[in-house]
Amino acid sequence: MKLEQRSVFQIPRLAIRLSQRLLLGSLVFLLPLVLASGVYAAGPVVVELFTTEGCSSCPPADALLAQIDGKTLNGVELIGLGEHVDYWNSSAWKDRFSSSQFTDRQNDYVAWMHLKSSYTPQMVIDGHVQVLGNDGPAVSRDLAAAAAAPKPATVILSWEGQSKLHIAGQTPTSSGLKVLLAVTEDGLSTSIGGGENKGRTLQHTAVVRELKAVGKPSHGSFDGTVDIPVHADWNATNLRVVVFVQDFHSGEILGAAAIPYQHPSTS
Repeated sequence: MKLEQRSVFQIPRLAIRLSQRLLLGSLVFLLPLVLASGVYAAGPVVVELFTTEGCSSCPPADALLAQIDGKTLNGVELIGLGEHVDYWNSSAWKDRFSSSQFTDRQNDYVAWMHLKSSYTPQMVIDGHVQVLGNDGPAVSRDLAAAAAAPKPATVILSWEGQSKLHIAGQTPTSSGLKVLLAVTEDGLSTSIGGGENKGRTLQHTAVVRELKAVGKPSHGSFDGTVDIPVHADWNATNLRVVVFVQDFHSGEILGAAAIPYQHPSTS
């Protein structure tokens, strides 16, 4: 998916959409002033869980992510991303949500944070703090610190039609920044037929169905639209779209936003 240039002369069909655009435009106009002042506000916290259906230590971490995702902490939104790695797959059991992409992403964090190796379950908070994913007290401590930390990037999301998402925001002008988009799905479960969790039914929240880079900021800002089609095996009513800005020099996530997928029946 690539960010598409928007036409400033495009006229919405409904008056309410015009109002939404005017509000969004006002926010985008004000963002550079806020960033230029050097005074940043707290923003959404991104919580990535590297997990697998093949590991017996992961279900408690999956349950913890379910408690975290979509909640607020001191007024700050917590955004979960459940990323199922593939290195636990075996002839005994293959995680249907696993992907080498998530294994590679976890290995990126190993390099960014100078860790000895990857492991499951691992939580990474805002791209620069890692913690054992089933350690509730440690996760709570690190979430509280992340929620209190100011975020130097801002992301604003709004729907344009049934599957086109408008993405706008402001970022620092440093190099190495990318805008990433994830589609997550809630309400998933699997009856496990083999491996360490054999005989259990596992519940999954915020499973990442798709993760892509959709662009790079230019001169401290980005603005465009992305088409987000729904795959046949996704339940559109349980989908959410997450967009975040990440520094690929350090791994730190600088700002994020999430929005429920706009199901055709609600558009």
